[in-house]
Amino acid sequence: MTLDPQTLLAILAMAVATAATRIGGLVLFGFLTLDRRQKRAMEAIPPAVLMAVVAPTALATGPAETIAAAITALAALRLPLLAATALGVAAVAALRAMGL
Repeated sequence: MTLDPQTLLAILAMAVATAATRIGGLVLFGFLTLDRRQKRAMEAIPPAVLMAVVAPTALATGPAETIAAAITALAALRLPLLAATALGVAAVAALRAMGL
């Protein structure tokens, strides 16, 4: 298997851009003072991004995926993101096993 140098360069550039964005955000937040309302808004971003990425596929594939996406969205209102995601994975597996 060969790796095209341009492909490798693109992958490395994307990795650097991703790392720089994350580090920049952490540095920026060190200088900010957020009130309670702003903190809640920031905490809502990860589940919102997850649903924005997952929803198009979940709604276009089948009933098991659609139901599991709804379960995950509801769970994300109360549970940490990792727990809600794990619940969604378990739900889609169970629903597929039931034949949906």
